[in-house]
Amino acid sequence: MAFPLILLAFVVLCSSGYSQRSPSPGYYPSSRVPTSPFDRDFRTLWGSPHQRTEQDVITLLLDKSSGSGFKSLRSYKSGYFGASIKLQSGYTAGVDTSLYLSNNQEHPGDHDEVDIEFLGTTPGKPYSLQTNVFVRGSGDRNVIGREMKFNLWFDPTQDFHHYAILWNSNQIVFYVDDVPIRTYDRKNEAIFPTRPMWLYGSIWDASDWATENGRIKADYRYQPFIAKYTNFKLAGCTAEGSSSCTPPSASPMGNRGLSQQQMGAMAWAQRNFLVYNYCHDPKRDHTQTPEC
Repeated sequence: MAFPLILLAFVVLCSSGYSQRSPSPGYYPSSRVPTSPFDRDFRTLWGSPHQRTEQDVITLLLDKSSGSGFKSLRSYKSGYFGASIKLQSGYTAGVDTSLYLSNNQEHPGDHDEVDIEFLGTTPGKPYSLQTNVFVRGSGDRNVIGREMKFNLWFDPTQDFHHYAILWNSNQIVFYVDDVPIRTYDRKNEAIFPTRPMWLYGSIWDASDWATENGRIKADYRYQPFIAKYTNFKLAGCTAEGSSSCTPPSASPMGNRGLSQQQMGAMAWAQRNFLVYNYCHDPKRDHTQTPEC
């Protein structure tokens, strides 16, 4: 009986989509940035009653009355921004859990934004990790998203995993456990964020679009929905800092791009787990996204 049981366990693991182990990127930027205490570097932005702190873990809650969010105290011109996050299992359709850079409060309708968003799901289906870049609404207040969505090679509800954005003068890199999953290069200033941004985190009801393009909504019979954050990382050049400031490096190559080993790890992630790329969407007007 032992062999059939082992085979069944293997089939279940494979069918869950969590059967692969990521290749080593060879460079681990999260280990080069010290942890930032939440109470020193952030403040609650909204939904204070829906936010709680237990030791070094910040829990955000969403119920029918409200979600919750936080914001860094300082704005940055560049840097490394990350947190370890654990998501809720079960029914989470319509729920958006996020970690992102933005200056929306300072430039409403004409803002820059760099997103990591976890799009809720139904039992048996994986979360989608959506990365996105907004740039000045492309200069005409018409906000153009540059979405790339991924599934993950692990179950993000079982443990904390580290998610991060590195933003410097040449490129933006999105990381999952130090594996780069996407880069967004600076090809010209019109399509690259250059104004200072703050780091935010939030949980909120995005039923209109988050799960299967809004077909499945948040169901508050399953409330509260929760997201746990810890191990915050903020290191970079603040808006008021010296012009000679140098942000952390994305790779051992410095600002010259990712190493060959990192590029290989990113190719693996995109080959196996990329499920949507705006550049390959025939319904999009690609005259608005010249980088494609």
